[in-house]
Amino acid sequence: MKKVLIVLCLLLSSATMAQKTEGVVTYVRKEYWLKIINRLTFLSQEQKDRETQTLKNFAEENKGIKMKLSFSPNESMYTYNSDEPEEGGYSWRKDELFLYRNFEKDKKTDVIEMLGKTYIIEDSLHAPVWKIGNQIKEVAGYICMKAETEDPVKKVKITAWFAQDIPVAAGPERINSLPGLILALDVNDGDVTVEAINVAFRPLAPDDLKLPKLKGKKINDVMFDNIVRQYITDQMTARRNPYWAIRY
Repeated sequence: MKKVLIVLCLLLSSATMAQKTEGVVTYVRKEYWLKIINRLTFLSQEQKDRETQTLKNFAEENKGIKMKLSFSPNESMYTYNSDEPEEGGYSWRKDELFLYRNFEKDKKTDVIEMLGKTYIIEDSLHAPVWKIGNQIKEVAGYICMKAETEDPVKKVKITAWFAQDIPVAAGPERINSLPGLILALDVNDGDVTVEAINVAFRPLAPDDLKLPKLKGKKINDVMFDNIVRQYITDQMTARRNPYWAIRY
């Protein structure tokens, strides 16, 4: 009888661990355009004032946009939560965005629509260089640790908060490879925030981690970074905001 109880305890423990490494996270992504615009030193004050006035009402009603991350011990997929209008009634065609990770094989496939084209970026994971601190905060009911890195193209600071209680390397946007699920991101001290509002542990369906069949230009990380870097440079030279057309 004792042996049976030990086996049952082990099975329950294994099942609990499995549940903690597979499921779906719902995030809210918010872009704070007034902050972003006022940081752009290459814009004139007149341009900043004009764009600020145009965006004032939208900024006050910023409900964000819902994103979702499906994750398992070895894979993840990040995309929009749905095609439905967000809170506040705003509705527009969303650019294609599917970010797939395979941690076991050290591979990724990103499908990103921008600048009038769809790019399929296939490469290894290229984990960021993280600096893990000792600060903690609660996100969606989980105690998270702080980690920082820098976007090498946009030259902005990225702060991530990850939950060691959920031992998977997945995260939102194109950010991953920490010793726990990333539940919150802060880009450039609050210009953009991505924060989990719900973590649901459940077995995933095959489609949860499946990329859609989309046509696009196949490139690697270096090529993609060069496209983004050149576009930002061109827009800066022309004194225009580059982030209307590319993801901040």
